Amino acid sequence: MEWSLPLDVRVLQKLLPHRYPFLLIDRVTAYDAEALTLTALKNVTTNEPFFQGHFPDFPVMPGVLIIEAMAQACGTLAILSHGGRDDDEIYFFVGIDNARFKRQIVPGDQLVFEVQLMANKRGIGKFQAKAFVDGQIAVEADIMCAKRKVEK
Repeated sequence: MEWSLPLDVRVLQKLLPHRYPFLLIDRVTAYDAEALTLTALKNVTTNEPFFQGHFPDFPVMPGVLIIEAMAQACGTLAILSHGGRDDDEIYFFVGIDNARFKRQIVPGDQLVFEVQLMANKRGIGKFQAKAFVDGQIAVEADIMCAKRKVEK
């Protein structure tokens, strides 16, 4: 299947099963089918529901949600590289290694995710994922996603 970039949130909702408030990527700006890379964006705004409790006087995006957003970018790369996904398929986040947080993410930041498929064995993809803010690395991790059939 041919994909026309950028992929906006409406296309992402066709590819990913996530919905508000848990769809954590806003747009895909680049996809290279040969290099197996993808670039996606997340605009971090002050009205995100998690900022009400994390932390009200110093709002910081929770690290687990940054990792989840990176995993969604990896899942999107996996789906695009397979030409889409069937209705009974979901790509699950199944592992993380080497996670490093280099800076806090706050309202007004734009996260730029750069992910690359490093290996794919028995339906499990291993990805190198990085998140940047203003061109500086904010978070990096090796993420694993697995394609599984689910009953509806």
